[in-house]
Amino acid sequence: MIKVNVFVKDKNWNKYISSPENYLKKKIKLLNNKIDLLKKKDANFSILLAGNKDIKLLNNKFRKKNKTTDVLSFPFYSSKEIKYKKKLYLGDVILNFYKIKKNNFEEEFNKLWIHGFLHLIGHKHYTDNDFYKMNKLENKIFKKIIC
Repeated sequence: MIKVNVFVKDKNWNKYISSPENYLKKKIKLLNNKIDLLKKKDANFSILLAGNKDIKLLNNKFRKKNKTTDVLSFPFYSSKEIKYKKKLYLGDVILNFYKIKKNNFEEEFNKLWIHGFLHLIGHKHYTDNDFYKMNKLENKIFKKIIC
């Protein structure tokens, strides 16, 4: 079972999603038993809903890039390590409110946290082929969580 802990750092998130924690928990519940790598595992991760200032600080501290970005992911395990664990903390995803298009907020929000989540379970996009595969998986997951 996958569980998520949600922390709201920038209150602007509540303007578009009244209860981000409940919203994300419902979406994550729809993913349970649908991610092969995490079937029969007790997995959890955290999402921090932040703004420009916080994500810029984290991006600079951990990636040495002194600029804002849309999403940061900090995986705790490699995908190989995940295979052998029954209980695991996947890591942390940080989302930037100000990088989400407001006219299609919910869709963009879902795509962004899914992207971050996939990084936590070992997906990367260093090459165009990796990006294509990851994007295809993002879209597949997106379709599963849209109710």
